[in-house]
Amino acid sequence: MGLGGKMEWAGRAKHLGGIPRKVVLMGVGGFAKIVATIFNTTSVHNAHTLIRLVRSRPPALPLLTVSNHMSTLDDPLMWGFKGFPTCHPNLARWVLAADDICFKNPFYSYFFRLGKCIPIIRGGGIYQEHMNEALERLADGEWLHTFPEGKVSQEDAPIRRLKWGTASLIARAPVTPIVLPIFHHGFEEVMPEKFLCGRRPPFPLCNKNINIFVGEPIEFDLPKMRQTAISLSRNLSLPPVGWPTTSPHGMDEAAQRCLYAAISEQIQTVMESLRNFSKSFMKSKV
Repeated sequence: MGLGGKMEWAGRAKHLGGIPRKVVLMGVGGFAKIVATIFNTTSVHNAHTLIRLVRSRPPALPLLTVSNHMSTLDDPLMWGFKGFPTCHPNLARWVLAADDICFKNPFYSYFFRLGKCIPIIRGGGIYQEHMNEALERLADGEWLHTFPEGKVSQEDAPIRRLKWGTASLIARAPVTPIVLPIFHHGFEEVMPEKFLCGRRPPFPLCNKNINIFVGEPIEFDLPKMRQTAISLSRNLSLPPVGWPTTSPHGMDEAAQRCLYAAISEQIQTVMESLRNFSKSFMKSKV
């Protein structure tokens, strides 16, 4: 299905003067504020780093935030904490959203497009057409959020092996984005996957504690990582998967795989360190 079939036009800022987008984002933002700060208790460590990068990073410099995925409401509730510009349409994140959940009918497609969501087909590969749309948003200097684990997991377990989609965006973006890691827990209690008869509750639950830990930007030496990937790939013999045979940086399929794996491993390591820090921090508060 082409981009028009997923209502890309509804995601444009000028669609109907921007009024529908403003209504949706302010409504969803207000809902997030109520759930996160009134019905539940949300604590954020290092919130000022996230707020600063959202509000006042250099012009044309994109921001890419990455986090674990504990519930279907991580986004937007993650942005509902006190002091965050939740209801500001121009500052709101773009987010990669599951095609089979958020874009399964015309109403959902229109609503989530207005909410600055980009449809991604799980299992569709890192070169599926809407990944180009995500790259365009980064090229515009926008803020994009991804869940690189690829699916919801409510287990108290180490960060899983990351999908390569996020790594490919970092490597392929015209301007390398600021990459900011976030780890959170508590949303799995607000929206448990198996609440009643193995189903989610119809509404978010109340009186839960949500904790969000914002890390520091991850530094990537991409020129060096590309050279290392090219060198390592010379010793590999892998079956082709249909990726572009040569990237703008002269990398064939095998080299791209090595690069995306290295970037993903670096992000996973940082996120796991943030997870361990969060556990230690919370134990110290008990």
